[in-house]
Amino acid sequence: MDTGTGAGGELLVCLDVDGTIVDHDEALSDRVREAVQRLAKSGAHVVVATGRSLHGVLPVVQRLGLDSGYLVCSNGAATVELDTGVAEGYRVVSVHTFDPSAVAGALREDLPAGLFAVEVLGRGFKVTAPFPDGELTGELEVVPFEELFTEPVLRVVVRSPEHTSAQFLQLVDRVGLHGVAYSVGWTAWLDLAPEGVTKASALEDVRERLRVPRSATVAVGDGRNDVEMLRWAARGIAMGNAPEEVRAAADAVTGDVRDDGLADVLDDLLR
Repeated sequence: MDTGTGAGGELLVCLDVDGTIVDHDEALSDRVREAVQRLAKSGAHVVVATGRSLHGVLPVVQRLGLDSGYLVCSNGAATVELDTGVAEGYRVVSVHTFDPSAVAGALREDLPAGLFAVEVLGRGFKVTAPFPDGELTGELEVVPFEELFTEPVLRVVVRSPEHTSAQFLQLVDRVGLHGVAYSVGWTAWLDLAPEGVTKASALEDVRERLRVPRSATVAVGDGRNDVEMLRWAARGIAMGNAPEEVRAAADAVTGDVRDDGLADVLDDLLR
């Protein structure tokens, strides 16, 4: 597959995590890890861009062997730069917060049994009730719904184990979400973010900081929250396991995550 550009110091490569770097069982292949490491050593800027929280993505970054560069977390609401010189191992570059109480209240009317969570940067989540095992990481504090929004937040997660992803999409369309950015995941999972904030908006800020030409940007992803990122990049590549609307937003499609589709892309860049 021709990715349309080559590796080097002016290249900015933006990688989704779930369904791209790792599969949905959290498996990371040696081939993908080694390809990411080779690309980083070539001088290219490798940026991990994910819907995961900061504390949820750091273990993946450690497994990849990356100790420098930028991480775009929470679908663009938080950006950090890895820095081994500080105790945390990173420094916060930007955080975008908002007041989601009105939208969350409207969703709760249609989802009285829904689960709501607010991310606490670098720590975990405040939740209205426990989520299904393994879906949230970090410290989890159960609080009343009203206490989730006593101050501005950077991300809200809404989960309804009773619904399918398709049913959840229909519900979101029916409710109408105004004044926020949102994306629906593989399951009945909804992320709410500040209006105008996406992976793409955060990556544009990273690109400007690094002074990389727009023509030297590549993005790889598989989810609905990757659509803006794939369109933003000079070369957007969808994973083979991506749904049709994500494939349609991309310039090319690579192999499935289970077949190391990301490694195919990175090997082409290195060639």
